[in-house]
Amino acid sequence: RHFVRAASSDAATAAAKKLLIKHVTIIGGGLMGAGIAQVAAASGHTVVLVDRSDEILKKSAKGIEESLKRVTKKKFADKPEAGAEFIEKTLKNLTTSTDAASVVHSTDLVIEAIVENLEVKNELFKTLDKFAPEHTVFASNTSSLQITKMANATTRQDRFGGLHFFNPVPVMKLVEVIKTPMTSQKTFESLVDFSKAVGKSPVSCKDTPGFIVNRLLVPYMMEAVRLFERGDASKEDIDVAMKLGAGYPMGPFELLDYVGLDTSKYIIDGWHSLEPNNPLFAPSPLLNKLVEEKKLGKKTGEGFYKYK
Repeated sequence: RHFVRAASSDAATAAAKKLLIKHVTIIGGGLMGAGIAQVAAASGHTVVLVDRSDEILKKSAKGIEESLKRVTKKKFADKPEAGAEFIEKTLKNLTTSTDAASVVHSTDLVIEAIVENLEVKNELFKTLDKFAPEHTVFASNTSSLQITKMANATTRQDRFGGLHFFNPVPVMKLVEVIKTPMTSQKTFESLVDFSKAVGKSPVSCKDTPGFIVNRLLVPYMMEAVRLFERGDASKEDIDVAMKLGAGYPMGPFELLDYVGLDTSKYIIDGWHSLEPNNPLFAPSPLLNKLVEEKKLGKKTGEGFYKYK
């Protein structure tokens, strides 16, 4: 009986030690940052969305409001009043700022969702590390860069992890929670709890290139390009085959165009430099050529396919 009591009091102490995330600062008002801000605010967190200019933040806020309207149409189809209340409540939880250093002093969690450039990210984390309280957890939404390298730019390696959300954030249910060799169990559990609190299903992964989804998805898309490069099948037939044979909603070439060929090239080039002998990460001459010609997919009107 004494052992049971001791064990339960230990569990209570561990739970008490775990950080309850209430205040969240999100750096980067792009699609990902705005999406994360939306789901965090909608689930009752106090959120500050940060970007360089008020112009960007106005655009982010407008996008969040439109997205919330779409959500409420489905969620509160028969209760328009409840929907309006939900939007109002969510927007009340959200503020914006152009000064990251001044807003992190009272935050529990900083999520970075800026450009995929390690130097730029490290510079940001180094600066915020000086202004954020000791308990604050830092997380990056990177899809392809090493979390450990970012954590090493700070003095809080044990309070640093990855939170990889998927686009569009309000719709996609998954979050990859990344644990580096230095991430404490308390930090890891706090990030898992936060992911659940914003209505997502967290999966956990070590700090390996691409984590789970992109580690499997990017080589698959690259293999499709190689199959096409060799002339073994047309891109149209490869797309149809994967949609009808594997049940995928998009074929690999449609997906590459959707993601952006420049983004895919950036990821594969980064992994290739880390593991030059890994055939899964070999660059593609065709992909390189299309990027050089600024045919980057849907966003430029042409990639593997043409878009009107």
